[in-house]
Amino acid sequence: MLFLVAFVAGAVSAFAFQPVGLWPLMPIAIALLCELLSRDAKLKRALLIGWLFGLGQFVIGLNWIATAFTYQAAMPAWLGWIAVVLLSLYLAVYPMLAVGIAWTFGRSRPIALVLCLAGAWAITEWLRGGIFTGFPWNPVAATFDDTHLLNATATIGTYGLSLLVVLAGGLVWLLVRREWRVAGGIAAVLLALHFLPRPDVPDHPQNIRPIRVVQPNIGQQDKWRPGFSEIANQRLAQLSLKPGGAHPRLLFWPEAAVTNPLQDARGGPYQAYAAFEQARAASVVGPGEYLLTGGIALFSKDGINVTGAANSVFVFGQGARLAARYDKAHLVPYGEYLPMRPLLSSIGLSRLAPGDVDFASGPGPRTVALPGWGKVGFQLCYEIIFSGEVVDRRNRPDFIFNPSNDAWFGSWGPPQHLAQARLRAAEEGIPVIRSTPTGISALVDAHGQVVKSLPWREAAFFDAALPLPAANPTFFARYGNVIPLLLGFALVIAGIALGRAGRYRRNT
Repeated sequence: MLFLVAFVAGAVSAFAFQPVGLWPLMPIAIALLCELLSRDAKLKRALLIGWLFGLGQFVIGLNWIATAFTYQAAMPAWLGWIAVVLLSLYLAVYPMLAVGIAWTFGRSRPIALVLCLAGAWAITEWLRGGIFTGFPWNPVAATFDDTHLLNATATIGTYGLSLLVVLAGGLVWLLVRREWRVAGGIAAVLLALHFLPRPDVPDHPQNIRPIRVVQPNIGQQDKWRPGFSEIANQRLAQLSLKPGGAHPRLLFWPEAAVTNPLQDARGGPYQAYAAFEQARAASVVGPGEYLLTGGIALFSKDGINVTGAANSVFVFGQGARLAARYDKAHLVPYGEYLPMRPLLSSIGLSRLAPGDVDFASGPGPRTVALPGWGKVGFQLCYEIIFSGEVVDRRNRPDFIFNPSNDAWFGSWGPPQHLAQARLRAAEEGIPVIRSTPTGISALVDAHGQVVKSLPWREAAFFDAALPLPAANPTFFARYGNVIPLLLGFALVIAGIALGRAGRYRRNT
């Protein structure tokens, strides 16, 4: 019975994430997890409770991955749910590890259990973001994206906020147990953090720097259809050129907005066609303007055959002048490259995005100065979910452009993606601009608040003023994930000390 309750509690906690966003469900589910752990006397059973809790949370929260597999023509749609379950079986190991640490060192006292669980949860979420290329999607911190505690990420980062979410769950459990004194201490800490000030934004001249974010509402079923590129370009151009806003502007298009290569290292007609695509895309760019768009670059070692590709952001000035190109560094397995390609290809499994050539990784975060507009950093699609890895710290940008293709993420993926972009903005104190083909496109300020957005599955654009400059470097921006890791270890050590003190008092 305990095991079933653990799985159901984890599944219910997934509704604390977007798009449902019932954030109190997460602390309640964590409180129930603490109660289950306090009732079990064996480590193996406690580990299974933690694993089942994580399994329930990930299977429900990552349901959008099943939608991505519906675009696999050679495989049945139900395979998507198999993929969700298999991935969740692995990801559930991380909450299991957190629970194992908490049970091993904190089971003797309620406060020790809560502190160890909170600290270990932050540490294991950090591990989840790095092991096997990392998949830190939906840290529990993302459930608090619409609470004032989002401000705490500027100091302690996303994993630190996850620690606070688990502490909030522990607080609920301690209140139910009538552990008034220790519950009051945790409540005081959470209340104090609730009033943390936002990072300061320096004064700047009030000159308006207008931007336009374009969302063409092009679904994945159409995006790569032969001959559709002409329709897509017309739609993008129409939305870009519609009256409204001020000039000159920065124009933002989504990831892979142009599906034909914008650069091609093969000779002859291939380079000419790439030049044509550049000119067609940049036809919307006026004097003093720039277009930032997703596109593809093809590589060739011999000038004849394609030997590689890059998923890129191109920055075009007037006349199709290429000002910069950023190549995505953190690639998506099965989306942008196929692991174990010979084996998986033989059974009919291909990349979820069309193409037989795997993308190559770029060098990492890059900052580009755009005269008159400030400095822009780039994070392509799900690169934005990696806490502490989104900016070049030696050359801090004024804003981050995060083009994405969320068209195959179902209805749950896009709002979850936006929530994690908000965490990055609040952590770094840097505005984030998102352009996606089907939504949710948005402008997020340096405090993680959504200034403007476009609804899911709507062809539209919005005009806004570029929120320059960024906030002063936050504490997290200076020190990164060292802060939440130190905090996590400190809580685990404090929990161990309190647990041993409790056992000593009972023995004497």
